[in-house]
Parts: sequence; C-alpha cells; structure tokens
Amino acid sequence: MRTPQLERGAFLLLLTAITVAFCWVLLPFAGAVMWSVALAILFTPVYRRLVQRMKGRRNLAALITLTVALVIVILPLAMIVMSLVGEAANVSQRMRSGDMSFTRYLQQMINAIPRWAMELLDRIGLGDLEAMLDKVARGAAAASQQIASRALAIGQNTFEFLISFGLMLYMLFFLLRDGGQLSATVRNALPLAKPHADFLLDKFITVVRATVKGNIVVAVVQGLIGGLAFWGLGVQGALLWGVVMTILSLLPAVGAALIWAPVAVYFLATGSIWQGVTLTLIGVFVISLIDNVLRPVLVGKDTQMPDYIVLMSTVGGLALFGINGFVIGPVIAAMFMAAWHVFATTQSGDAPSA
Repeated sequence: MRTPQLERGAFLLLLTAITVAFCWVLLPFAGAVMWSVALAILFTPVYRRLVQRMKGRRNLAALITLTVALVIVILPLAMIVMSLVGEAANVSQRMRSGDMSFTRYLQQMINAIPRWAMELLDRIGLGDLEAMLDKVARGAAAASQQIASRALAIGQNTFEFLISFGLMLYMLFFLLRDGGQLSATVRNALPLAKPHADFLLDKFITVVRATVKGNIVVAVVQGLIGGLAFWGLGVQGALLWGVVMTILSLLPAVGAALIWAPVAVYFLATGSIWQGVTLTLIGVFVISLIDNVLRPVLVGKDTQMPDYIVLMSTVGGLALFGINGFVIGPVIAAMFMAAWHVFATTQSGDAPSA
C-alpha cells in the first residue's frame, strides 16, 4: 500500500541514484568542473561590477570577465604547461643519458667536506654518509622523473586536455552569468536549516577563493622567483624546478626551501661561492618572506586553517586527486571543520557563525 513515507523514501532513493549517475558522467572531466567553479568564485566580484556598469547586460559582462580570466590566469598557465612539457622531456633525457646525475652532485658535496667534519660524523654514527646520500639521490631522481613523466603525459594527452579546456571555458561563462541563481537554488535545495546551509555554502566559497587567490598565487610567485634564480645561476631544468618549488610552496613549514637550500649548499660545497651566497640571500630574504607579505594581503586571517591541517589536506589532496588536489584537499578539510562546527553549535542550541 502506497503511503507518504514510502513515496518519499522511493523518491529520495531515486534522487540519490540519479545524482550518483550524474557525478559518474562528469567524472572524466572533474578537473574542468572544479576549476570552472573555482575561477567563477574568484572572478564573480569582477563580473558583478561589470554588470552594474553595463546596466544589467549579463551576457556581455560574463564574456568580458571570461576574457579577463583568460588573459590573467588561463593563457599564462597554458603557456607554462607547454614549456614544462618540453623542459620535462629534456630533463628526462639528460637523466637517462647520465648527463644529469643526483648521485654525482652529492658525491661532489661529500668530497668537499673537510676531514675533521667527516671524523665528527664518524663519532656520532653518521660516517656512512655516502650510503645515506645515495638513498636521497635515488629518491630525488625518482621524484623528478615522476614529475617529468606527469608533464609528458599532459603533452601526450593533448586532445583530452583541449576538450577539458573548452568545457572549463564553457562552464565558466555560464557559472559567471547564472552563478547567483544557481547558488540560491542550491541553498534552497539543501535539506538543512537555512542558517546552516548559508554557513556551509559561504564557508565553501570563502575557502575556495582564499585557496586560489591566496595559497596558489603565493606558491606561483615563490616558484617563479625560484625558477628565475635557478635560470640566472645556470641550474639545469630551471623551469621544472620552479614548478616543483611552486608545489612545495603550498606546504607550510617546508616549502620551496626543500629545493633551493640543497642547491645553495651544493654551490657552496663545490666552490661556487657567489652562486651559493646569491641563492641563499634570494631564498631567505625574497622567497621565504613572500609568504609572510602576500598571504595576509590575499587571504584574510579568519579564513586560514591551522598549518598542520593545511599540510595534511594538501599532501592528501595531491596524492588522491593529482594537480587538482591543490584546491580539493584544503576545501574538503575546511568543509569537514565547518560541518562539525555546525553540528557542535546545533547540539548547544547556538546559531553557527563564520
């Protein structure tokens, strides 16, 4: 016998099945969807100002905003990716031919260590320095080869990349134009109390904007300066190492120093004093200080999560989602914290506050 409870249960089951199927259809282009949403959130303030100046001409405002996003973000990023593919192929070829060898570089550093320092290392149980550094060299080589292979894979899947790129631009236009209505629809459709739905969606928008505008911009600036410094000092694969520093700059407490510091030590140990001093000064007084200068400007203090949460969520996001994990990991962590905040305030009877 049909009852309201049975009909509602059947409808919710159907709704869940259709939603899962729809997400499954979009899964091959999840990256395009994610970046279109992120860019729409980032450039919506620009779109709204243009709509006001153009007296409500939404299509034209969305098209101009899309063009601005292309010029500022998308086209430069695409050019960097194309250059990275060539650089990755070059570095991979040098490593296979032995022209670029981490083991040889580390051996040169070991040979430059004074005898008294080696005797001191022997006394504290670190005398087998060559074996330790050999493991480090093999790990660094494997990591760099993996990064190079990922970059080469992007170049080999050019057709798939172009399809995803076109879909991202297409979705970005409509998200800019209709994003306000879509946001209102989602807020009304969520089976939550209005204050809770508003709090969670506002938190999502804030974290995405902070991650893209703050964390990623800061990381790109640090990687760009590090890559230019490497290029100016004649380091092989400067573009590839700049990208690696960009990735590592997203991780608090470690950052780009994992790359530039060993290179500076190598320069100093092998007698290239001015190169080592220059790179150290750039790393300490430029790259490391950018985070303290730019991040407070681009990201409000109230939107930041604890460093250990950012570190774990970013590393986990990279491991699970690849390049898209830059945004997905911190957003999931922030929504996790926000949802538990809503639950805690609901249990205490208070309204959630951002």
